[in-house]
Amino acid sequence: MCSGRIDPAFVLRAFSKGADGVFIGACHLSECNYITHGNYHTLNMVLLMKKIIEHIGLNPERLRMNFMSGAEANVFTESVNDFVKKIKELGPLGKTEELSQKSLTRKLETVTKLIPYIRLVERERLRASVQTEEAYHAFFESDELNRIFNETIVEKLAIGQIVSLLKEGPLTTAEIAGDLGLTPSEVSKHLNTSSRQKLVRFDENLKRYAVS
Repeated sequence: MCSGRIDPAFVLRAFSKGADGVFIGACHLSECNYITHGNYHTLNMVLLMKKIIEHIGLNPERLRMNFMSGAEANVFTESVNDFVKKIKELGPLGKTEELSQKSLTRKLETVTKLIPYIRLVERERLRASVQTEEAYHAFFESDELNRIFNETIVEKLAIGQIVSLLKEGPLTTAEIAGDLGLTPSEVSKHLNTSSRQKLVRFDENLKRYAVS
């Protein structure tokens, strides 16, 4: 199967099912058997997903992509063995990162629900313009990428987590901030946006926010 077929949803499903790491093997860049250069698309996806999973509190080294040909069995073996060694060092998903199972599940579900939006934003704004491995890495390490990422992904993730959290019961701004590791001012900003979108409401009787 071409690595270009790999979707962000596949990565998230693996983590949601309990995988401690995800390894993707792909053809060498610029050596695509299908002339579609799908491995460049997947490289872009992997770099974006590493940024997203780091943002939600997971170690980005739990996701890795290596390039090799079908004739390089030794490269495949060495790559997989090295990845397995790294994952063993990191330990079970979420535990090293000090995330409870409930929090981990909520974060992964939030990102999964945003996959259609993430695909759209990646295609339009979060993709390197030059097809070289160096250009892709440089783009994802740039201030410009961070700015666009914050504008397009970060707020959506925060709002998604807030709504998911409030489905468990009404909470104050401070309680939401403590659970999600955000500042009260950040939570207030996201709650204002969520209120305008009619996703949440303020319950005057409880003096807490709840889902609409």
